[in-house]
Amino acid sequence: MERYTSVGGEHVNPAFESSKDDPPHYEETSFSGNGYSNGERREVRPSVVSAFGHDTLDRVPNIDFYRNAGSVSGHRAVRPSLQELHDVFQKNGGLDIPDTIDDGESVGTPNDDVESVLPPSKGGAVKFGWIKGVLVRCMLNIWGVMLFIRLSWVFGQAGAGLGIVVVLLSMVVTTITCLSLSAICTNGVVRGGGAYYLISRSLGPEFGGSIGLIFAFANAVGVAMYVVGFAETVVDLLKEHDVLMVDEVNDIRIVGCITVVLLLGISVAGMEWEAKAQIVLLIILLVAIVNVFVGTFIPASTDKNSKGFFGYHASIMEENFGPDFRDGETFFSVFAIFFPAATGILAGANISGDLKDAQAAIPKGTLLAILITGVTYLAVALCVSATVVRDATGNSNDTTANLGGPCEFSSACDFGYDFSICATQKCSFGLMNNFQVMTLASGFGPLIIAGTFSATLSSALASLVSAPKVFQALCKDKIYKGLYFFAKGYGKNDEPIRGYVLTFIIAVAFILIAQLNVIAPIISNFFLASYALINFSCFHASYAKSPGWRPGYKYYNMWLSLFGAVLCCAVMFVINWWAALLTYAIELFLYVYVTVKKPNVNWGSSTQAVTFVNAVNNALTLSGVDDHIKNFRPQCIVLTGSPRTRPALLDLAHSFTKNYGLCLTCEVFVGQRSEKLPDLSTGMEVNQAWLKQQKRKAFYAAVASSSFREGAESLLQASGLGRLKPNTLMIGFKRDWKTAQVPDIKSYVGVLHDAFDFEYGTLVLRISQGLDISHVIKAEEEMHKLILEQQALENEEIQEEGGKGFFKRSRKTSKQVLTISVNMPQASDVAQINQRLVEASSQFKKKQGKGTIDIWWLFDDGGLTLLLPYILTTRKKWKDCKMRIFVAGQPGRLQQDKEEMELLLKKFRIRCADINVIPDINVRPSAESWKSFEDMIEPFRLHEGKKEAAEAEALRRENPWKITDAELENFEEKTYLQVRLNELLQESSRAAKLIIVSMPIARKGSVSDHLYMAWLDVLTKNLPPTILIRGNHKSVLTFYS
Repeated sequence: MERYTSVGGEHVNPAFESSKDDPPHYEETSFSGNGYSNGERREVRPSVVSAFGHDTLDRVPNIDFYRNAGSVSGHRAVRPSLQELHDVFQKNGGLDIPDTIDDGESVGTPNDDVESVLPPSKGGAVKFGWIKGVLVRCMLNIWGVMLFIRLSWVFGQAGAGLGIVVVLLSMVVTTITCLSLSAICTNGVVRGGGAYYLISRSLGPEFGGSIGLIFAFANAVGVAMYVVGFAETVVDLLKEHDVLMVDEVNDIRIVGCITVVLLLGISVAGMEWEAKAQIVLLIILLVAIVNVFVGTFIPASTDKNSKGFFGYHASIMEENFGPDFRDGETFFSVFAIFFPAATGILAGANISGDLKDAQAAIPKGTLLAILITGVTYLAVALCVSATVVRDATGNSNDTTANLGGPCEFSSACDFGYDFSICATQKCSFGLMNNFQVMTLASGFGPLIIAGTFSATLSSALASLVSAPKVFQALCKDKIYKGLYFFAKGYGKNDEPIRGYVLTFIIAVAFILIAQLNVIAPIISNFFLASYALINFSCFHASYAKSPGWRPGYKYYNMWLSLFGAVLCCAVMFVINWWAALLTYAIELFLYVYVTVKKPNVNWGSSTQAVTFVNAVNNALTLSGVDDHIKNFRPQCIVLTGSPRTRPALLDLAHSFTKNYGLCLTCEVFVGQRSEKLPDLSTGMEVNQAWLKQQKRKAFYAAVASSSFREGAESLLQASGLGRLKPNTLMIGFKRDWKTAQVPDIKSYVGVLHDAFDFEYGTLVLRISQGLDISHVIKAEEEMHKLILEQQALENEEIQEEGGKGFFKRSRKTSKQVLTISVNMPQASDVAQINQRLVEASSQFKKKQGKGTIDIWWLFDDGGLTLLLPYILTTRKKWKDCKMRIFVAGQPGRLQQDKEEMELLLKKFRIRCADINVIPDINVRPSAESWKSFEDMIEPFRLHEGKKEAAEAEALRRENPWKITDAELENFEEKTYLQVRLNELLQESSRAAKLIIVSMPIARKGSVSDHLYMAWLDVLTKNLPPTILIRGNHKSVLTFYS
C-alpha cells in the first residue's frame, strides 16, 4: 500500500494543500514489530511513551481516524480494530495494521458521507475569507435596484411608519433564516453547494434534490432579471438622448445579451476575477449611497423644489409618516414588491466550497450583511421621507403666490408651492409618482445611475456564479443521474464551465423573451421555499435530538426556526398565491421523483433520525396494547440461511408478510464463534443490501453457534422487539435426511420441537426439485471471477503487444479458454438438473396463472392453516388462484359436515371455490404405498423384536436414534394416516398450484426423529409445492366485529 510520510512521522496527504484553516495533523501511535510485509519497523513515538508508559497497539486520538471511508482524498488513517486488540496476540509476526486505507478496501459503508473529509484541492486554488467571500457578496446581492428605484415609492405608499414595518418584517424573515443557516453550517464540515448542500445533508436527498434543482434554476433566471433591469436603464438613457438602435424591446435584448456575455467572461475567467469585479461594483454602490445622504443636506434649487424636494423638515416627515395607499395597493402588496430586495442572503453560502472556513464565514458574514443592508434601507428611506413630498408637478410656476387662494393640499404649501392640481390629475413627481426620487435627492445624479448599474450587475454576477456552483454540487451527488454530465469541473478552483454555459443559455433565453413580470414572483417564491426549508431543517434536526446534532453556533431556537419556516410559507402566498402553489407543486413532483428513484446516498439526515425516534416510540406504544385476534398478522422468522440461497422460501414468506407483518430472514453459522464472526459481520451488510436490491420487505439476522439447533433456538427466543416479535417459523424441508448424519437430523427435528415449545406457528415448505441453490450461485460467482481474470489477461496482452494485429486473436483465445474451463466440469444432466432447480426456486416470483390452492385443513390449529392461503389470494401474483378446502368427514354425514364448514367460512368472510369432505381418510393405504414406506424406513429400523432381550437392549443402547418395532406399533395408525393422505393428495391435488396441509405433530420422547422425518417425507412426496402448517392452537380468525 502506498504511504505518505514526512519528517517526524506525521502523515502528509498530497491531495490537499495545508493552510492555516486546516485542522492540525496529529501523530499516530506506533508499535514495534508490526509485521509489515516490507519489513518496516517504526519507532515508538514519544507521545505513546509519555501517555501510557509502555508500548501498545492502541492509538492516541487522531482526526484522521474520523475521516470517512469513502474519502475523495483516497486515504484515511485506520485505528486497530476491537478484534485486533482483543484476540490472542500473535508474537510471531504481530498484527498488520496499515496506516491508511484505500477506498477499495474501506470498512465503512459505501453510502457514508464523502463530504466528511477534505476534498482534493488543486495547487493555487483561490479561497475567500468571510469579508470578501460572504459579507461583500451578500451586501451586493441584497442592495438591488429596489434601493434606488422603488424604495421611495414603497415609503410613499406605506408611509414611514408602515414602511419601517415592511423593512423590519423582511429583516425578521431573513435574520431567522440566517440563524438557522448558521446552526446548520456549524454542525460539520461544509462543502460546495450552498443551500442545496445544507438542506440535503439535513433533510435528506428528497428535499435537497427537489429544492436544489429549482434553486439553481431560480438563480439562472435571476441573472436574466437583473440583466434586463440593467438593460432597461441603459435603454432609458439611449431614449433620452434619442440614440435608440432599433426599438425599445429589441434594444433591451441587444444590451442584455452583450451584458450577459461580458459577465460570463468574468465568471469563466475564475473566482478571483469575479471577486475583483465585485469589489469594484461595491465601491461604486457605496459611493452612490453616500451620494444620496450628502444630497439631502445640500440646499434645494428651484427645480428640485418644483419636483417635491425641500430638504429636511419635520412637517414633511409628519405628513409622510402615515400610509396613503393608492391604485388598489395594500400593505401586503407593497410588502410583496419590497421583499425581493431583502433576498440574497444565500449569496455567500452558495459558494461555500470556495470559502476558507465556511463554518465561521457564513454566520458572521451573512448576519452582518443583513444588519448593514437593513440599516441602509431604513436610513435612505427615512432621509427621503423627511425631504420629499408625496406629490409634485415639476412646474416651478405652481407656487402659492402665482395660484392664489388657500393652500392645504400638502406640506409643500408651507414652502410656497401649491400642488393641489395633483388631487385631480396624475402628477409626474414626488414619492408616489417618480421612481427617480433618489436621483433628485442626490448630490450628483449620474452617480445614482452608476449605482443602479452596479446594483444590477453585481446581483447578476452573483447569480451567475451561484447557479452553476449549486447545480454542480447537485450533479456530483448523482441524485439526477441524467445530469451528471454537468458535474465536471475545470481549473484550480474546479470551475463548473459546463454549468456556466447552461446558465448562460437559460439567461439568454429569458432575456430574449423580455417578459419577466410573470416569472419574477415565481423566482422570489423559489428563494423563499429555500429559506423555508433551511428553517425547517434546523427545527427538524433539533426535534430529532440526534447525538450528531451539535452545532457550534448556539444562538438559535428550534421553535423560532419553525416560526421562520411558517413565516416564509406565509410570505410566499402574500407575494403571489398562484406562484406559491406552483412552487409547491414543482417541489412535490421533484420530491416524489427522487423518492421513487431512491438515490444511493446516505448523509445521516434528520429525517432518518426522526424516523428512528418515531419507530421506537411506536414500538413502545404498541407494547402497551394487548394482542387482539382481529389484528393478528403473520410475523415470520424464515430460516433461509443466506437469503440468496433459498429464494423460493423467501418469496413465499414475503408474500405472507408484505404489507401485513414482519419478515426476518435468518442464518445460523455453525462452528467456532471466533471463526464465524467475520463471516457473520460481512453477511449482515451484504445480505441486507441484497434484500433491499430485490425489493424484499424483510430483515436479515444471523447468529454464530456450535450447532444449528442452538442457533435457531437463540433466534426463536430473542428475535423481535416488543410486539414486533415473530410468531411463525418457516423452514424448508430437509430433502437429504436419508443420507444426512444423525446429529443433523436430530438438530433439524429439534428446531421443530423448539418452535412448538415456544408456541410458534410452524411452516415447512417442500418443492420436489429442492430449495437450496447455493452451489449454483457459487458456480456463477466463480464463472464471473474467471471472466474478469480473462479480461484482465487480455488487457495486459494488448498493452504488451501494442494492440496491433493481436487484439482479435487474444480475445478469441480467451473466449475458447473460458468456454472450456466453465463447461468441462459439468455434465449435461447435472446442468439440466441445476436449470430445473433454478427455475423451481424462482417460481413464486412470477405471477401464478389460473389454478387452485388446495387447503387440507385436517386439524383445527387456531385457523393459521386457513388464514395464510387467504392472504396469498389477496396478492397480485396469486389473485387468479381459487381456494379449495378439503376436510375429513364421517361416513353418513358428509353433507352436514360440508354445510358446517360453509357456515364457518361464511362467518369468517372467506370465500372458496369448493369444499370437499373426505369420508375415507381413515382407510388403510394400499399395499404398494405401504411397501414404499417400509422400504424408506428400512435403513433406520432397529428390528429389535426378533432379537433376544439382552441383544435388543444392547442394540437400543448402540443406536438410540433408530426406529424400534414398539414405536412403529404404537404409532401404526398415525403412520397409516400419513401414507393414506399422500394417496388422497395424489388423487385430488396433483394439478394444484400450491398445496397446504395440516402438519402432523410428533410427541417429544415418543416419536423418533427419523420416523417423524419419514412421516413428513411420505406425506409430501411427488406433489406440487407443498406447505405443512401447524398453528400454535390460539385463534387467529374471528367472526366477531
